[in-house]
Amino acid sequence: MSRVAKKPAIRFTAHFERNLEEIERFLTDAEALQIFDGLLDELLETVIPNLERFPEMDRPFLLRQPRSVETTNALASLRVKLLSLTKDTEALREYLLKDYLLLYARFGAKIYLLAIRLQRLRSFDFERH
Repeated sequence: MSRVAKKPAIRFTAHFERNLEEIERFLTDAEALQIFDGLLDELLETVIPNLERFPEMDRPFLLRQPRSVETTNALASLRVKLLSLTKDTEALREYLLKDYLLLYARFGAKIYLLAIRLQRLRSFDFERH
């Protein structure tokens, strides 16, 4: 008898939801709300199923090559925070989706969507994680 691997549970963090609200405001102001609707469809129909099937398919976030002292320091701080939660240094990953960058982490049987950023908006706020 073959065992079927259980899909990881996908969880949206409050920070991720705030990011979605920020993207929605940005696209509403740009009179492009249909793009936001497309993003929601993409999250539900593509991103979540992909993460459920292949939770480690994307690049580990901490393998990024920093290009400034500030980024080096922020990544070091983030690494310390991550290691306080897990010994898996590759648990924090990034998912590239067209014009968006998603940050997520896998802890055991759960995947937490931490942040989403429209490439045209500001960078991730590490202090709020």
